[in-house]
Amino acid sequence: MCGIVGYIGYREAFPIVIKGLQRLEYRGYDSAGIALFDGNQINLAKTKGKVEDLKNKAKEISQKGSIGIGHTRWATHGVPNDVNSHPHYSNSGELVIIHNGIIENYEAIKQELTKRGYVFHSDTDTEVLINLIEEVKKTEGVKLGKAVQIALNQVVGAYAIAVFDKEKPDEIVVAKLGSPLAIGIGEEEFFIASDASPFIEFTNNAVYLEDEEMAIIRLGKEIKLRKIKDDAVAYPRILELQMNLEEIEKGGYDHFMLKEIYEQPRAIKDTYRGRLLADQGIIRMAGIDLNMEKFLNANRIIIVACGTSWHAGLVAEYIFEDLARIPVEVEYASEFRYRNPVITDKDVLIAISQSGETADTLAAIKLAKEKGAFVFGVCNVVGSSIARETDAGAYTHAGPEIGVASTKAFTTQITVLTLMALKLAKAKGVFSESRYHEYLTELETIPNKVEKALESNTLIEIIADVYKDSTNCLYLGRGYNFPVALEGALKLKEISYIHAEGYPAAEMKHGPIALIDEHMPVFVIATKKGHYEKVVSNIQEIKSRKGKIIAIVTEGDEQVKDLADHVIEVPETLESLTPLLTTIPLQLLSYHIAVMRGCNVDQPRNLAKSVTVE
Repeated sequence: MCGIVGYIGYREAFPIVIKGLQRLEYRGYDSAGIALFDGNQINLAKTKGKVEDLKNKAKEISQKGSIGIGHTRWATHGVPNDVNSHPHYSNSGELVIIHNGIIENYEAIKQELTKRGYVFHSDTDTEVLINLIEEVKKTEGVKLGKAVQIALNQVVGAYAIAVFDKEKPDEIVVAKLGSPLAIGIGEEEFFIASDASPFIEFTNNAVYLEDEEMAIIRLGKEIKLRKIKDDAVAYPRILELQMNLEEIEKGGYDHFMLKEIYEQPRAIKDTYRGRLLADQGIIRMAGIDLNMEKFLNANRIIIVACGTSWHAGLVAEYIFEDLARIPVEVEYASEFRYRNPVITDKDVLIAISQSGETADTLAAIKLAKEKGAFVFGVCNVVGSSIARETDAGAYTHAGPEIGVASTKAFTTQITVLTLMALKLAKAKGVFSESRYHEYLTELETIPNKVEKALESNTLIEIIADVYKDSTNCLYLGRGYNFPVALEGALKLKEISYIHAEGYPAAEMKHGPIALIDEHMPVFVIATKKGHYEKVVSNIQEIKSRKGKIIAIVTEGDEQVKDLADHVIEVPETLESLTPLLTTIPLQLLSYHIAVMRGCNVDQPRNLAKSVTVE
């Protein structure tokens, strides 16, 4: 979940590494550090806090040098402080490392190294790893690359690392298992990063390391790629990046989250562009077309995901069962492999992840493949681990999502999953032609309707001001909009630190109703499609107990308007597509409440964007 950056070339490394760390702060931001080699010595600065704090700290060292590595941290081993921040030296001071991941057997290694005279200054597993590499280098009499390989065969866990040795001043050694690592290839220069955003303005060419691969990056030479387990030669596959610089800048918005909320009309359109040909009645998805029999013959679909992606999976459960009539189970990826699940070769597993690097989801994929299931990935990042590990898949085309709280990931995932369900429904013959065309035509209108929903922003800001000091909130929805209630509550918790819970509206009577009084805001999704009359009854139950009602309703609604304290309208659409609209006001409410409370919207405390550790 940390962000790592490295540079080796002809430019000054400091500004490249610092800017790269700022772009990777979504991966962790409780501490940061940088190490630069000026030709004679390694100059290191690190500090608790954000990259801005590091910039100030780095004024104390020489910022010269064309070789540098940097790190922005989400703490695992050891509290966030200056000492535990990366990079870490070996005992000799000759080696320096940055690390994303967890070394699970670090304690046993640390005990053995302590017996051999090594002294540890931090509580991190990373300092143990760099000293293990030094011990191997010394006792085996090998160069850095070989020492890294031997050491990594002794550790258990996950890692993306970059290691520098003063004795090899034209070289950086990198390796990967479970955590992402990209190498940007320029003219007489190389870039290292957790994703491509730190180097996109310098090169469009990148190599993504596979698990258990390491690379020796040397000035003036081609990348030398090896398999960590057996030292076999690997051959880099250079990808041309599609990302552009504008996508990773704020573009005039105060926060990335707000920018990404407003990008949703375009993101949804980009996700179905080239796939949805409504006027021809065609959905093109190669990953489905080439594996149609797998889906049509499946006993069930299992969806695995975490967080916001899990909520998108819950929406997909309704969509697949309702439209395509295929049984669906939705699982937390973090629990899936630990409960000894029953999986057969007649199952299809759909793995959903914004980053494509979520550790728990990757573990679920590997388990499902071992059991013979067909695995289909839905993710946003080209070349990510999930894209490579799955049998087939579909990208969401949301563009980079920098804000830690996912917004456009949710709506674009639902868009892809809807296209899949419609395509399968057509293939199974469970849809009439007229109903199929109605869905395709309506889906094509959704971006414009999201634009319309965004026009309520001023009203939502007024409502946010009323409830910004609340300590607890309830979110209620039924059917397709129950997962939206869960997602709305998650957004509020993530960025404003207000306790919030999502419930199926009918379940309110089975416990949560005891919480309702005149101080409890209740956000109710009450669109006219689906279970409207039932939800109206739930609203009346809240009103009779003096709860504050904020309702998301269909344009022109009068019945709920008479009951609610506040009403936010969204355009009318088909029931299965309502989550694409009803989630918009809840995203904006969370955003404005968090801003008014003085919270760091893009970097909420204790969180990170890409969860690459279990």
